Amino acid sequence: MSETILLDGSSLTRAQLVAVARRGASVALDQTQLKRVQRAADFLADKVSCGEPTYGVTTGFGSNADKLLGAHRVRDELPGGHPQAPEGTLLEELQHNLIITHAVCVGKPFGEDVVRAMLLIRINTLMRGHSGIRVSTLEALTAMLNAGVVPVVPEKGSVGASGDLAPLSHLAIVLLGGGEAFYRGERMSGAEALQHAGLAPIRLSFKEGLALNNGTAQMLATGVLALDMLERLLDTADLAAAMTLDAFAGRSGALRPEVHALRPHPGQVETAARVRELLAGSTLVDIPYHLVPRFKSWNAEAWSEPDDQALSFDIGWDWVPANQRHGREAFYRRFLPFKGGKKHQPQDAYSLRCMPQVHGAVRDAWAQACRVFDIELNSVTDNPLIFPDNDDAQFIEEQVISAGHFHGMPLALAMSYVKAAIPVLASISERRLNKLVDSATNDGLPAFLTGNEDGTDSGFMIVQYTAAALVNDLVTRAHPASVYSVPTSANAEDHVSMGANEARHVLEMTEDLSHVLALELYTAAQALDYRQAMLNAASRLARRGGWRALAAKIGNAPREDQPHYGQFVAEVQQLAAALVNAGSFHAGDSVREAHAVLRQHIDFMHRDRAMDADVRAVCALVQRDAFRSAA
Repeated sequence: MSETILLDGSSLTRAQLVAVARRGASVALDQTQLKRVQRAADFLADKVSCGEPTYGVTTGFGSNADKLLGAHRVRDELPGGHPQAPEGTLLEELQHNLIITHAVCVGKPFGEDVVRAMLLIRINTLMRGHSGIRVSTLEALTAMLNAGVVPVVPEKGSVGASGDLAPLSHLAIVLLGGGEAFYRGERMSGAEALQHAGLAPIRLSFKEGLALNNGTAQMLATGVLALDMLERLLDTADLAAAMTLDAFAGRSGALRPEVHALRPHPGQVETAARVRELLAGSTLVDIPYHLVPRFKSWNAEAWSEPDDQALSFDIGWDWVPANQRHGREAFYRRFLPFKGGKKHQPQDAYSLRCMPQVHGAVRDAWAQACRVFDIELNSVTDNPLIFPDNDDAQFIEEQVISAGHFHGMPLALAMSYVKAAIPVLASISERRLNKLVDSATNDGLPAFLTGNEDGTDSGFMIVQYTAAALVNDLVTRAHPASVYSVPTSANAEDHVSMGANEARHVLEMTEDLSHVLALELYTAAQALDYRQAMLNAASRLARRGGWRALAAKIGNAPREDQPHYGQFVAEVQQLAAALVNAGSFHAGDSVREAHAVLRQHIDFMHRDRAMDADVRAVCALVQRDAFRSAA
């Protein structure tokens, strides 16, 4: 990829991070800002030469902060000396040891996108010029990222304060020629990876170990990538909901702008507007009740017209006699007295009617997390902080200040909010899917969305099982990690955020959420095909065979010698005219576009078939954002 992101420490965006992490964009360093970076490094070197005691530079770390480094190694005076005395000074050894002893994470390695994001974040925060790192070291870190050297960083081992010490040490150790890395897809030692990339290992100077491993880069990287995925899934959820609403021939009143003006939560207003837009052009939504037939099992005599004999279903209505309309006369003056598939009720179930409120609340959780993470992307998160330009300072403590910016609680709590929101979005999607397959709730569609004439077909029954299992798994992982602090470093770090676990969980959970939404789209497409086919078959029947052909599909019809027959005929004629005048029945324009994308890969299921390939295909479509143009 030819795109290059210029880093100055203050303007990195989530979109740029995704470009580097997932699309291979390279980075360049702002030359003006590098002067500030070198200013802080020179300031620190000057203070060290003057003998000023400085945390993490001339003292140990954490609970070793009270240990001042001496002029020479005491261990050299031990009996037998030190068999492998390290090169350099004690100050350099301190930084080197910090990295090599802290690279102790376990578990499978993070994906390349996460590690590249971590490298980018670390470089950007060091560009602020408050960390004391040398320009040459920062350039070496940048060269490693641009060369495609991806350190092996096991997933587990950070408590989110003092930052992501262990995983960031896995990043930095490769820079020293240690650890392991991937290079062009092959796993090898860090030294080999640098050599293959034409790079050389470096030695760390004052505070550079701390600058490299003390910060929130893992939780920030995984969180930003999770938010990027969730943003796309929110759009996908709106699309799936719109397709399901079309398949139900549902009602749009709950989406109207004047409704949401009365409770203007931003996400709710946006979701309602988006779903309205997705449904634009639909002739299914808000369709009169009496036009919607219910599914009936196919039989050989179901259709007489040649073009209709290929249909795998029959349709029907029930006529409501005049003596059963008492107390409902006003309703039957507006709607014809035929009961088909659509229930005579003025509101849909919550999973359809309340999607703006539910999807919108999740969108608001996402937006809040984005606000927090946007701040963090351009923040300094290591310790101590260096203020070389504080000319009024009388003591070193006023220019090298120990603080707590490494503490990940702002990110952790934002991720806890998102973590609780993800199962909510998955749950409402599964409930819509369940309504589609349940003949008691799907408004006249076939049970499990299959004809099942011989009683041998399961249809989409088990698709809902998988969705239910995924929702349960998401719910059990939704408990916040941020509420469980486990003190570390001999209680010197007595309160930690666990934000790394929180963000990692969220990133993992987005994949299962994508599968649930994919299963809803898969099921809704089948239901939509049935709904459109049934309505259009009714319309064709009315056009070709007139009211008599339509009357043959209606139960409770009186005989010609019965008193209500004339009224029945008049009302069937009105039904036939209404079906003819309605034109073609189809979903909204965007829903149709998404349906077409899905049907390019997955055929309508007329009879039971192996569905594993279908499920893999629709999950892959959602993962690669194939519905983007429609959504």
